[in-house]
Amino acid sequence: MKISLILAHPKTDSFNAAIAETARGVLVKNGHTVFVHDLYREHFDPVHPADEEKSDEKDLPPYIQDYIAEMRNVDGLIYVHPNWWGGPPAILRGWIDRVFRQNSVYNFTAEGPVCHIGKKIVQIFSTSNTPRDVERNFYGDPIEVFWKTVVFGLLGSESFERRNFEQIILSTPEERKAWLAEVAQTVERRFPS
Repeated sequence: MKISLILAHPKTDSFNAAIAETARGVLVKNGHTVFVHDLYREHFDPVHPADEEKSDEKDLPPYIQDYIAEMRNVDGLIYVHPNWWGGPPAILRGWIDRVFRQNSVYNFTAEGPVCHIGKKIVQIFSTSNTPRDVERNFYGDPIEVFWKTVVFGLLGSESFERRNFEQIILSTPEERKAWLAEVAQTVERRFPS
């Protein structure tokens, strides 16, 4: 399989970075081709220029064209990010705005949205400092709604899972070690050799 692994955390020594590296290691061990993108290290520009929305795909910046082509050609997508103010970091939101674009990745028709990137295996690993019951019962789990319903619901994903690790700020080294083992097991199950 070909898998895109997108990391959106500014610190190279973050737990998010450890999650991404664990996932990458399992994917490589299982013989998959992995395209790793650390959006902060790549200096991805999340600002959506006003004229870009109506541009033909061939007129987009080459790096946006490359991301779109990759999205069409991979079998799976893994996103790793923290929960900041009820959503992914701005750099990842901007990536979605610029890469998952109308006329390239999807279109609207009278029958509803049509996806042009095919059915993907989608795995989200997120982290937060908010307790799970507060996230779900008070906030309505906005990251789950965003990814599962808004993004991949529209794009028609039939194989979506998300795992949130919380409370990062209070976690112990032992908990983090166990969480990384869970990441490895999840990736092994979802992207077997």
